Amino acid sequence: MRALKKLIGVLAVGSIAVCFQSPPPCFAQVSPAELRDPALKETEQAYFKQLMEVNRSLAKMQFPFPFVLSRYVGLDPKRQANADTRGLEFVRFHGRLVLKVSGDYNAAFSAGLLTENQRAIRLLDDVIVPVLRLLTASFPSDAKFDSYGFEIAWHVRQQTHNYDYEGREIIALVLNKADALSYLSAQRESQRQEVLDRSEIYVNGKEFGLALGDRDPVSAAKAESASSTPPAHDSDANATLAASDSDKRLTTIYQDPLPGLRTTAKTQGGDGPVPPDPKPAHTPDKPQAATPAPLQAEIDGLQKAHGTELEILAREGGSKLHFVDYAPPSFVAFRNRLYLQLTLRNSMVFDKSATSIYKRAAQSFDLFLAPLLSALLEKVPKDPGITGLDITVLNQFDSKSAPSSEALEFVCPLLPLQQFASAEITNQDLINQSVVLVNGIRIALNLAQVE
Repeated sequence: MRALKKLIGVLAVGSIAVCFQSPPPCFAQVSPAELRDPALKETEQAYFKQLMEVNRSLAKMQFPFPFVLSRYVGLDPKRQANADTRGLEFVRFHGRLVLKVSGDYNAAFSAGLLTENQRAIRLLDDVIVPVLRLLTASFPSDAKFDSYGFEIAWHVRQQTHNYDYEGREIIALVLNKADALSYLSAQRESQRQEVLDRSEIYVNGKEFGLALGDRDPVSAAKAESASSTPPAHDSDANATLAASDSDKRLTTIYQDPLPGLRTTAKTQGGDGPVPPDPKPAHTPDKPQAATPAPLQAEIDGLQKAHGTELEILAREGGSKLHFVDYAPPSFVAFRNRLYLQLTLRNSMVFDKSATSIYKRAAQSFDLFLAPLLSALLEKVPKDPGITGLDITVLNQFDSKSAPSSEALEFVCPLLPLQQFASAEITNQDLINQSVVLVNGIRIALNLAQVE
């Protein structure tokens, strides 16, 4: 446990004790002279030029939300401007020499819409994979270090009846250089999963069996048996993904933020805990009884009852309706009701620098999704337990230097969908009765205004 605690100590969030100093210069890099370990110092010196080039390239890369290098992850955005941005360096971890990338991804994922595993997958796709491509292209396969490591923090939002709360999560991923190349070149999801199974992954300081394409992670026992990396020993003095062995500014153990979200300040209110307001800002005239959360058994029952229909929908959707092949139709819970979840890849390509998220969302709905709704509705299983469709549209950006994408989510009740398909209501009427999210964050969408 001591080795794990050392790792967790580096996975710090807002309470981190940072020594206040002036902002480091742009593209600042850890100096070899700062490192006491001879091997770390030698490696940092040997690849110092490449580290500076990677630093510059990272600053030019575009992500769905801003990604900021930081030597100490989990800082509040308002503190990032004055933080140590030297987030590239060589460290020791479990006896390996690791090139570590650490930073903050300023996205806020909804805990009600994305499970812990799904949030980790989103972070992997949004940040780690693009950065990993840059690293493997910048360093030769015979470079004198063993592995690539990542420590990335992001925000998690949870909504209750009266409040929106926001906390933080952190992923730590360490994979050797050969596996990094294998992951990037893999053609099948199963091949990528094999690489992850034998890599070291931690979420919120706990070992984590990240499972691609699933809602839930692989069990810890299964992930450990599949891994070729030997478990850490408590006596391993080097088992720490620390910023450097000359830096002693480590923090307390990072805990999973979700159980404590009810005592966390609102997003705009800072990081300190606040007592919940006993009175809501607005009390409805007729309070509605809460809908009981659907049991997993209900979701599994629907999936089993309509398995054949969903298989047919997946086949036809892949050839005619732009379904992605790695996310077959499945039932999910949203606001305690059951929806059929579908994932489509937009045939349109956007120039990210010339469009806003609102314009892309409007055009994606009007020009891509809306014409497909009638065909989709014809294939939806007829079951009174299905509330609506949860449709994710993946937008692609036209960027030669840093290809990227964003996820639009349209959560639409069945009745307005059917009315729209029958020309009984307008596109705006349907949007007004639905929930629209961009990368897990809800937006208000006025179709006519933004187009």
